[in-house]
Amino acid sequence: MSLEKEKESAGEILDMKVLRQLYTYVKPYQKQFYFLVFLTIALAILAPTRPYFIQIAIDEHVALGDVPGLIQIIYLLVVLMVIQALAQWAHTYYSGWIGQVIIKDIRVKLYQHLLRLKLKFFDSTPIGRLVTRNVSDIETLADVFSEGLAAIIGDLLQIVTILGVMLYIDWKLTLVSLSTLPLLVLSTYVFKEKIKVTFNDVRNAVSNLNSFLQEHITGMNIVQMFNREQREFEKFKEINREHRAAHIRSVLYYSVYFPVAEIIQAIGIGLVVWYGAVGVLGMELQIGILISFIMYLQLFFRPIRMIADRFNTLQMGVVSSSRIFKLLASSEHIANEGSFSPEKVQGNVKLDQVWFAYNEEEYVLKNISFSVKKGQTIALVGATGAGKSSIINLISRFYEINKGSITIDGTPIQEFELSALRKHIGVVHQDVFLFSTSIFQNITLGNPNISKEQVMEAAERVGASKFIEKLPGGLDYNVMERGATLSVGQRQLISFVRAMVYNPEILILDEATSSVDTETEELIQASIEKMMKGRTSILIAHRLSTIQKADLILVLHKGEIVETGTHESLLGQGGFYTQLHLMQRKIANR
Repeated sequence: MSLEKEKESAGEILDMKVLRQLYTYVKPYQKQFYFLVFLTIALAILAPTRPYFIQIAIDEHVALGDVPGLIQIIYLLVVLMVIQALAQWAHTYYSGWIGQVIIKDIRVKLYQHLLRLKLKFFDSTPIGRLVTRNVSDIETLADVFSEGLAAIIGDLLQIVTILGVMLYIDWKLTLVSLSTLPLLVLSTYVFKEKIKVTFNDVRNAVSNLNSFLQEHITGMNIVQMFNREQREFEKFKEINREHRAAHIRSVLYYSVYFPVAEIIQAIGIGLVVWYGAVGVLGMELQIGILISFIMYLQLFFRPIRMIADRFNTLQMGVVSSSRIFKLLASSEHIANEGSFSPEKVQGNVKLDQVWFAYNEEEYVLKNISFSVKKGQTIALVGATGAGKSSIINLISRFYEINKGSITIDGTPIQEFELSALRKHIGVVHQDVFLFSTSIFQNITLGNPNISKEQVMEAAERVGASKFIEKLPGGLDYNVMERGATLSVGQRQLISFVRAMVYNPEILILDEATSSVDTETEELIQASIEKMMKGRTSILIAHRLSTIQKADLILVLHKGEIVETGTHESLLGQGGFYTQLHLMQRKIANR
């Protein structure tokens, strides 16, 4: 098995187009957003107040022995600290809250978008990558609001405010304090560039890991059937090694950068203490100013140390946003959906000169024309790859035709509302998919208008009621993922009940009995005839014995209709159908 690895660049930090798109999701929560902006500004203003009041307490009250004044300053400091703590709490809460409600909205919109995409999109896109988009990438967006954009703005405002206060108090001491700033800025820039690459590698590694696991867990029976466990295990170890290496590189850069930043800060504080001590001893500087500057420096350097990490958080959020918006902008959805939504249809189906290709001009159906009237049964036969399943996918509009037209009761299917079109078509596939829930939920698919009595009535008609009643809980029995606790025949019977309970006017059976044993086939064959009575029916079958009573049989070969007729007339032609019939008889007589 091969798995294409995803490689995507980190992109620009401030991609204004992406940020504008993100802002559209903020609009419903503008009050909370502007309150968060207010808190960000308030915290930036409050940041330098504590060192400033400590300076006043030392120089104007402690030095003069003014105890009542000192007590007042202490009370004021306590009040300011409480206000700052409350503001910080509110800032943290609302930044996280806004992030979570926005990713909830984006995730809902993204999943809704996925539900509308053509099957062609899912044919060419790894499911693991879509899971990454819907889970990991969207989770990254929350960090944009909690640790990215708001935090960066707050850090920048705090830096500017503290710098302004320091310059106001003593510009000479400020210049000495910031003499090591170029070193910190340089190391921060280098760290930012290095960590940007590793973060992008980590995101790609996560996406590749998700895709690999999803694909191989789903196809585990194939892996084990062909003794590929060791080979696929080696592939997994290689992808996992890349994932580990990307994370270790990021840890390495963090382990180097923060100690270096601490050393640079310590040097700056040392220079302040040296220069300030000389000023204090020379009676040119007050001791309170020196102490406050040490505190200012700690407050000043902290956001600078963090800002590189925050920029990368913002950048990863922008990258994730870009990937999500790119998926949302995908045009691989059913276009030109009509508004025609009839309560009932007669069921007259007509295909007129239909051409279809999955990939550009590689047509799998060529000039297909036939019609089925209400109550008639038509059968499609042919070798694997002849185009039988493609025809029924087109009727349900899972794919769009390239040329020609498909109509129901004379109305082109493009004019139908999509849900209305599919409501009138019941499809039973050979490969039955069941969700990890109860039999009842798998049959009704959550439709509240279908009762258990209706389900059991339909189950009785198709011969599924006996095995359902024997299961623990009956209709409430959980079939587990993909119906793993049921046999192939039982899953097939449930799919018959599912089609029957919706009472469609058009019934499509795609190899519906090919996966069941002969006894089960005989059990449901009579039920199939009852289901088809009064309905337009289109059958696809490998076993020609199941379609002998069809009103018309179409024989397909390489995407073209090569023979048409009833069972008896086709046998008399001595063509493709006759060959298929003789081949099956030989196999049956072995």
